[in-house]
Amino acid sequence: MGKHKLIWLLLVSLFTNSAWADMQLNLTKGVTAISREVYDLHMLVLYICTAIGIIVFGAMFWSMAFHRKSKGVKPADFHESTKVEVLWTAIPIVILIAMAIPATQTLIAMEDNENSDVTIQITGSQWKWHYKYFDQGIEYYSVLSTPREQYENQLETSAIKGENYLLEVDKPLVIPTNKKVRFLITSDDVIHAWWVPAFAVKQDANPGFINEAWTKVDEPGVYRGQCAELCGKDHGFMPIVVEVKSEADYAIWLDEQHQIIAQAAEAEKASLNAAIPMDELMALGETTYVAYCAACHQVSGTGLPPAFPALKGSLIATEDVSAHIDIVFHGKTGTGMQGYGKQLSMKQIAAVVTYERNAWDNNTGDAVQASDIKSAVDAKAQDATAPVTIDTNVEETIKTITEEAPVEDLTKVYSHDELMTMGEKVYITACAACHQPTGIGLPPVFPALKGSIIAMGDVAIHIDMVLHGSKKNAAMAAFGSQLTKTEIAAVVTYERNAWGNNTGDLVQPAAVDAASAK
Repeated sequence: MGKHKLIWLLLVSLFTNSAWADMQLNLTKGVTAISREVYDLHMLVLYICTAIGIIVFGAMFWSMAFHRKSKGVKPADFHESTKVEVLWTAIPIVILIAMAIPATQTLIAMEDNENSDVTIQITGSQWKWHYKYFDQGIEYYSVLSTPREQYENQLETSAIKGENYLLEVDKPLVIPTNKKVRFLITSDDVIHAWWVPAFAVKQDANPGFINEAWTKVDEPGVYRGQCAELCGKDHGFMPIVVEVKSEADYAIWLDEQHQIIAQAAEAEKASLNAAIPMDELMALGETTYVAYCAACHQVSGTGLPPAFPALKGSLIATEDVSAHIDIVFHGKTGTGMQGYGKQLSMKQIAAVVTYERNAWDNNTGDAVQASDIKSAVDAKAQDATAPVTIDTNVEETIKTITEEAPVEDLTKVYSHDELMTMGEKVYITACAACHQPTGIGLPPVFPALKGSIIAMGDVAIHIDMVLHGSKKNAAMAAFGSQLTKTEIAAVVTYERNAWGNNTGDLVQPAAVDAASAK
């Protein structure tokens, strides 16, 4: 075969439909009226920009080719032209207005959340989605269903990826066709973003805030998306699957969900009176652990300290079982440990606690039952609601409290070593989960402190950020109510002198006290 024929065949094969079938070079048209409007708007702007490019570059190249000096062409000699200046000002204005009108109409339509038929609250958390249907009593978590062993290449068949590899979940969001569905999007930890390209919906999920979006799909189908905001180590394993059903099928699905909820309640009730064998607890516990816990604490139980501590040989998994139950059920404030009381049944929590207390050579022998979980939860609830006995001798009570309560000495001046030692401990406990032990952070959500402006610039701004949090980044919580002024002084000092920052600043409790009074 000749050289030219070979090149020709390669070019033909490259540009055939089959070769380009899997390559998406443009926006998807989507399956909603809004997504099609967005696509049309995109194409309108693209065509206008293409036309401008052809005219501008065409004139430039034509001038370079036919009016160059080598052809003896002499440039025109003029300095200004009012008509030309008016034209090249007026024409761009007209073009911008022509693009702005449909763009504004589309944006207004995208923000019109009124008169919805179905309202669903979407809550992002590391690293799953929680869906709650208003007025239906239905809520559940949606978690990646691709086996962890597969995407960590631990299986012999890991090279064989399914069609929807990393875009498959155990429970998809289900919505009806021909109904306006309103989404209330928020987060319970860090910033996420709920993004389904086929709907032209991409909305940030911010902790403490609710953003709104809506969609109305005409045809049944399954549509996929992903979290579109860096949210931690498993950000890439947080897919979104939406199953759109016909109105009749959606009604059937609602009935099925109500039945499942009722059956789950009965099963939960029955489990409280059952004594589950150790083997069954360990099997269920391992399955639950791999699905919900292994992302942070690792399959081997070794964790990723200090943010995600090891469970293998740890005090929490080998000592007081009630404390273990409490942290699994309620989570731990100020850390990445979320509560699973609303995510798992009491039987599952009993199983996973049993598994953690007996796996990895922990071997405590504890077989925790669902009734143990209920007893521990009820006991804590009673403690929280127990009436407070008020001493009638108020003066004596106040005197006793004043004498016994530790008083923070805000006038004390600490040395560099004292502040750095204390600051490192506070940082590891309260800050390292986001900003990392090395201070490099997880940008852009959790910015680096190493070499950063905040840690090397104005110390007053640094103190204020730790005290009151950040208005620009909701992920930066306020620690004024969580840490003492001495602890804040220490951690600010540590951040300003660790990792090569070396500002030499020693922040004392008095400075933090003065800043908090502003």
